[in-house]
Amino acid sequence: MTTYRENPAAVRALVQADRVHRDLYFDAELFALEQQHFFANTWNYAGHESQIPEPGDWLTTDIAGRPLIVVRHDDGSVRAMMNRCAHKGSRLVSAPCGNTGKFFRCPYHAWAFKTDGSLLAIPLKKAYEGTGMGDCESGKGLTTIPNLRSYRGFIFVKINDVGPGFEDYFGDSLGSIDNMADRSPEGELEIAGGCLRFMHQCNWKMFVENLNDTMHPMVVHESSAGTAKRMWAGKPADAVKPMAIEQFVPFTSDYQFFDDMGVRTYDNGHSFTGVNFSIHSKYKAIPAYDDAMKARYGEERTARILGMARHNTVYYPNLTIKGAIQSIRVVKPIAVDRTLIESWTFRLKGAPPELLQRTTMYNRLINSPFSVVGHDDLHAYRGVQAGLHASGNEWVSLHRNYDPAELAGGEITTGGTSELPMRNQYRSWARYMTETM
Repeated sequence: MTTYRENPAAVRALVQADRVHRDLYFDAELFALEQQHFFANTWNYAGHESQIPEPGDWLTTDIAGRPLIVVRHDDGSVRAMMNRCAHKGSRLVSAPCGNTGKFFRCPYHAWAFKTDGSLLAIPLKKAYEGTGMGDCESGKGLTTIPNLRSYRGFIFVKINDVGPGFEDYFGDSLGSIDNMADRSPEGELEIAGGCLRFMHQCNWKMFVENLNDTMHPMVVHESSAGTAKRMWAGKPADAVKPMAIEQFVPFTSDYQFFDDMGVRTYDNGHSFTGVNFSIHSKYKAIPAYDDAMKARYGEERTARILGMARHNTVYYPNLTIKGAIQSIRVVKPIAVDRTLIESWTFRLKGAPPELLQRTTMYNRLINSPFSVVGHDDLHAYRGVQAGLHASGNEWVSLHRNYDPAELAGGEITTGGTSELPMRNQYRSWARYMTETM
């Protein structure tokens, strides 16, 4: 059996130009190394500023296997630090979110830390005099994450110092976040309501690569979206289409539709489908919303903003956004064969409530644990997770529309049914997996 620890050549060999080795999906050692290297070397989404609007507000998340706190400091800035007391290692906070006031107090021995991570107070402080504690890691307070960037309210962090800075890592792919925020008549987004959490019995990479896989919808979703399409068949052309039908039926579009949509890839694994149009392009107009947008941006810019109806934009490795429907999904790897998917809805500030209603319905229909569409995908992922243990072929094909010229990288636009986005992801995976090995 191959040992991958401290063996970057063996790890890189798992990703070839047009295929990847099955170990990427079920090797437990590789999963552990992903936490140590890959996720720590890349920029990961940690939360949204609207979740922590006031000083002392905090949220918790896990990135690269590390428990983190993201907090609003008393000067209004956003900080991130390890959710670990500098004394015995206890978690400082256990809930998903809250407000700590002006400091964090450890629930074990009451060590206190300011919201910038600095040490504030220690019980029986004199007992530490002359011990050298003040000069070691414990005396310096919480471990902070210096690589933090908030972009249009989206908070990203990078645990390690290796690798590119924020702008170089994401480049022009950030246009999808810009478009999502610009869809607000006030230019701002805010998280609306709670989170839908859906546990997937599969490796995290299966979910991420499926986001820009347009060869599966008309096959996998025939049982769900196909049923909705048949139910609506024969209705008069001028019949008012229910919102659920409007959102379901495009999933049954044919190969030509999805190929014509187009896909665009960027360096470092990012991509989006819907260069020309998408399954979100034909949602019916909401006059009050159109009026609010035109009042803010004018007719020409409003047309450009709303004409950009991208399907899924993948911000590799852990965030995907649907700007046209104001929804995001966050990937949380739990184990080599378990992945938690969080779905969040956004409110467009200044937009009428019909926009939020459309978003929440989409999340329930497509992304939630109660979704029929989501279970179609999960059934496929489980099948892949099990089938890859079969013998005789240890490789996963990614040959469709392969062109050696793509190895040069850069921004590439091609037909929407190409497997280029997956190949692009795995090249990034191989790079950041081995950057510090």
